[in-house]
Amino acid sequence: MKSDSPESKKTLTPEMEFSEKLTFRDYLIATEQKANKPLPIWRLIAPLLFQVGLILAVPVQAMYTDMAGKTVILQTVSANPDNLFRGSSLNLDYDISRPEMLRKVSGWREWVRKNSRRNGQIIQGSTLYLILQEQQSFNPNQLQFWKPVQVTSSRPGSLVNNQVALKGNYQDGFINYGLENYSISDEQRQQINNDLAQIQETRDSSEEPILVRVKVDPQGNAVPLGLFIRNRNYPFQ
Repeated sequence: MKSDSPESKKTLTPEMEFSEKLTFRDYLIATEQKANKPLPIWRLIAPLLFQVGLILAVPVQAMYTDMAGKTVILQTVSANPDNLFRGSSLNLDYDISRPEMLRKVSGWREWVRKNSRRNGQIIQGSTLYLILQEQQSFNPNQLQFWKPVQVTSSRPGSLVNNQVALKGNYQDGFINYGLENYSISDEQRQQINNDLAQIQETRDSSEEPILVRVKVDPQGNAVPLGLFIRNRNYPFQ
């Protein structure tokens, strides 16, 4: 027979005494009150600010690169109109995007060794920094593309004035610099098509490299500014 002596009641903890007094109805009332309690304002604003930050991140980065970057001229593989356009976007294929072109550049083999699996395949998404150097032109009316001189796995601490470090990532057999696709207006597309048609009419080869003007910031990020076909400038809007 259980004892109801004061000594046995004293052994109950405060939590145990509270649980004995709390009924299921009390629990339901407390739960409903908590559900109806308005959320703090910061919990409503925080997700909105996060989404706005994501939306603004890309244009802000592009603005910074445009202001702090250095103008660089890159060369594409060809200006074949069959390969140049994809829908309403330019599909630019650079010579520095192809590993076979970078094999001759200093540091490429070391970069491949550090970023390859045991079977020799380069790991997808591997980052590189391609150091480009401006070439001197003896003809002031002729543009010169910047020449790749070195490949590194990390961003160089300092470079000379006529050099930049362009950041790229290895994807599906190519180096992607974020400069491969760019949306253009229908008017620009028609102008470029007309210019390329003239090239095909006057030259034996249907493919001719075109030059792309970009800005590269100190972190290696780049934005395209425009392209040149036969020294005619097509600025990106």
